[in-house]
Amino acid sequence: MTAPGTPQTLNTRQIRLASLVVAFSFVLSGGLGIIRQALIGAAFGGGSELDAFYAAYRIPELLFTLVAGGALGSAFIPVFSGFLGRGETDRAWRLASAVMTLVGLIAAVAALLAAIFSDAITRSVLIPAAPPAQQALTADLMRTMLVTVVIFSISGLIMGILNAHQRFLAPALAPSFYNIGLILGVLLLAPSLGVHGLAYGAVIGAALHFLVQLPALRAIRPRLSLWRAPTAPGVGEVLRLMGPRIVGQAAVQINFVVNMALASGMAAGSVTALAVAFNLMYLVLAVVGQSVGTAIFPTLALIRARDDWQPDFRRTLAGALRGALFLAVPATVGIILLAQPLVAAVYERGAWTAHDSTAAAWALSFYAIGLCAFVLQEVLARAFYALHDTLTPVAIAVGGVLLNLALSLILIRVIGVNDAPFGEPVHPFSQLSLWTPTAGQGPFGGLALANALATTVESALLWALLRRRTGGLEDRAVLGTVGRAALASLPMALGVLLVATVDMHPFLKLAAGGVVGVLIYGLAALALRMPEAQGVISPFLRRLRKTMANE
Repeated sequence: MTAPGTPQTLNTRQIRLASLVVAFSFVLSGGLGIIRQALIGAAFGGGSELDAFYAAYRIPELLFTLVAGGALGSAFIPVFSGFLGRGETDRAWRLASAVMTLVGLIAAVAALLAAIFSDAITRSVLIPAAPPAQQALTADLMRTMLVTVVIFSISGLIMGILNAHQRFLAPALAPSFYNIGLILGVLLLAPSLGVHGLAYGAVIGAALHFLVQLPALRAIRPRLSLWRAPTAPGVGEVLRLMGPRIVGQAAVQINFVVNMALASGMAAGSVTALAVAFNLMYLVLAVVGQSVGTAIFPTLALIRARDDWQPDFRRTLAGALRGALFLAVPATVGIILLAQPLVAAVYERGAWTAHDSTAAAWALSFYAIGLCAFVLQEVLARAFYALHDTLTPVAIAVGGVLLNLALSLILIRVIGVNDAPFGEPVHPFSQLSLWTPTAGQGPFGGLALANALATTVESALLWALLRRRTGGLEDRAVLGTVGRAALASLPMALGVLLVATVDMHPFLKLAAGGVVGVLIYGLAALALRMPEAQGVISPFLRRLRKTMANE
């Protein structure tokens, strides 16, 4: 019998189940995030108080990204899992204790320094042109929220420990509990404390993010000890793997900066349209791609710790890729066809107009073109991390930043125009469009397309290099899944397109289009005898037939 604290590799069915658990949690977190944003907007509007809050949170978020963030998990899990996979349990927990001590100390020192220099940071970096009163408010809010850096750093390490033990539910629920903290802040504290209540809500959310994982941590009987000297075996390897990942995360942020900088020179509203579109696309990406990547990563790390690892590594990774692409292909088609009602159903109320929805849907359609590539990137990058290689994905990501910049400068010259309702045309190349867009479809669509195309190139390079490293990725099977998924998406597209042409409320159109699309795609996939469809849909059909027979 396996001890409670010993992780085991997962088979394809178990990985699919774990992916569904994580995907559901991402959907829950995304839904709570939308509710959170709506409540915050209703409470504070777009005034200087909310500007101060968002500016104040930049520094805590930056410090957490540099100290821990996703880099810690991707570097810690392979080393920690390697010890566990070789039966070196004591070394594994000494490593976890040492990393927790090191990360906690660094986070505390960084937060303390930021608090001491918060006024200077606010005046010289964050909002140098703002009035003194707003600068003082921003610095005060920053000092309140800096405690989240320490909490999130420890909580992030616990997420890595649980994922390495194939415990996914509690870590996946943690972001939802953070959103709940902010919602509590705006509903319960903001009426009496103003925007300070929102800052305290962020601290409550960070605490909930940590606390929700403790029951699952206790279940694996951890052997953690505080104040462990950071010289335990494996700490140097974790730090070595973290370095490139931090650079990679910086590259991602540079992409955002490039897009925002270019969009800021376009008509008013372009930046908002681009941000809203990316947030909606990212929600789908989290459900389809990040859920699979999160679920498969610990298993790949455990497999890599074996002597003869390549066959199981290839088979497990190929199965995950087929499952992710089985969902990503129809999702791409569905998002493109239902982009307008999707944006309208979520955002179109209050000051948000139909023209605003058109603009965001325009960008969302271009982002969706690269959805399969975004999904591949999420899964393939984690495969490299499981191989203790964080440098290759980072090098490719840096190259992707340069390619994204070059494509952006080209595509904004040939896609879209800046016109009503966002104001007078300000883009000098707006008349070079490849087609005549409608109102609101500005050149920021070129920025979304550039991002999608650059990510496609990145994913292709990751695929090619990983094939060489592992001796293949069962290419024929994976590409066969893509081909049959595309074929099954054709009748789905016709059905969704018919729904999209009907004049009805955006929410009804989105719901009807989604139901029709899922039904047609599922039946078409079953007709094509796709294993992914049979594994997901057939059990439900058997249960339905059994229920009807009993009645």
